[in-house]
Amino acid sequence: MNWKRTVDQERSRLLQRGHLGDGPVIYWMSRDQRVHDNWALLYAQERALALHRGLIVVFCIDLDYPAANLRHVAFLLHGLEELQHTLQKAAIGFYLLHGAPDIALPPFLKKINPALLITDFDPLRIKKQWKKDTLQYCSMPVFEVDAHNIVPCWLASDKREYAAYTIRKKIQRLLPRFLTDFPPLEKHPYSSATQPFSARTYLKQIKDKSVAEVHWIHPGERAGKNLLAEFLAHGLHSYSTERNNPCLDGQSNLSPYFHFGQLAPQRVAWEVEKSPADLENKEAYLEELIIRRELSDNFCYYSHDYDRCTTFPDWAGKSLDIHRGDVRSYVANLQTLESATTEDELWNACQQDLAEQGKLHGYLRMYWAKKILEWSTSPEEAMYNAIYLNDKYSLDGRDPNGYAGVAWSIGGVHDRAWAERPVFGKIRYMNSNGCKRKFDIACYLKRVKKPDYHRNSAL
Repeated sequence: MNWKRTVDQERSRLLQRGHLGDGPVIYWMSRDQRVHDNWALLYAQERALALHRGLIVVFCIDLDYPAANLRHVAFLLHGLEELQHTLQKAAIGFYLLHGAPDIALPPFLKKINPALLITDFDPLRIKKQWKKDTLQYCSMPVFEVDAHNIVPCWLASDKREYAAYTIRKKIQRLLPRFLTDFPPLEKHPYSSATQPFSARTYLKQIKDKSVAEVHWIHPGERAGKNLLAEFLAHGLHSYSTERNNPCLDGQSNLSPYFHFGQLAPQRVAWEVEKSPADLENKEAYLEELIIRRELSDNFCYYSHDYDRCTTFPDWAGKSLDIHRGDVRSYVANLQTLESATTEDELWNACQQDLAEQGKLHGYLRMYWAKKILEWSTSPEEAMYNAIYLNDKYSLDGRDPNGYAGVAWSIGGVHDRAWAERPVFGKIRYMNSNGCKRKFDIACYLKRVKKPDYHRNSAL
């Protein structure tokens, strides 16, 4: 079979040198859980074709992953179930290994003796540690591909960026090179074995079933593309005017698919660029999709403490310290927050929305997090509680976007200093009056109580 190189080599980087094994090329899939529009899988196939080898995709399912519950794992597993069948049609093998990668992957690699190991990029602490620990057992060359960001994170910037305006020009300079269409995945000429699995088998083993699955959104690559088509046809044309109103269906609902890697942000950006929608709406959406989302990856990649108060900029940390002793007019502990029984009806509806639907409108998520700061006895307590609730209930929790959003709301990350006030110091303040100016609060409260209410997304 003739092959040509179609993946920009700057999307990949060598993590570790080694000797070619006599087995197939292995793609250790983690963050980007899709077959099509996946630069890591395309890169792995290119290398396999050049070596005349088979290609196997491996995914490690860790049921003890922090905050893993039925809601998250079911969405992931049903997506992987579809993925294995799509890979089979392309003559690409698939194995689901049970356990954390640093435990489950090394024995598999020893048995298979792969020619190469390809993996995808992830800026989160636990994923970087998994990779570091696993590499100790790898004798073959190991490559990493950023299949999640349009501009590879390490190329967009070599440092933590201060705000959107500092990374925007860097990303925009590289977009003409990296924002392209995807080449198709070929049917692989050297077939590899697959070890079939059933999502139902693994779902029985989930320990935490306290957070139920949601039914307003369907997992998987096919469902993600269908929802994208719906947004392009009906939502994009009014995005700039309706996105901040939680009473309207003005957002895309795509963030869960981005989080689980079932839909490529680059595919979405490419289709939005080609859309006949007016420039104002396209620019508003692409700012969130590209600049803000890739800024979050930059934040987590260059900040080991992205989920702690030590990550706050100096001005914010000093300001919050000055106001640690301020009297709080109201205090809500984690139990009160989680049960949605605070003194604030709007906040309770937000928490109920998050807990029941697994999604909270982007504008309300800011309000939700800032009220947690206002009601907490310390910034540390506020960070812990906001991250705990978001990671536990949100389908797109445990994600750079979530950590950056909480750090922005509570600690001024990617923001500037504002007028000083009690408790908040110089952190940007939000209250229900601001919400009233944006949307009809009574309308939102009524919607949340409807049994057939479907969620808006954070994008």
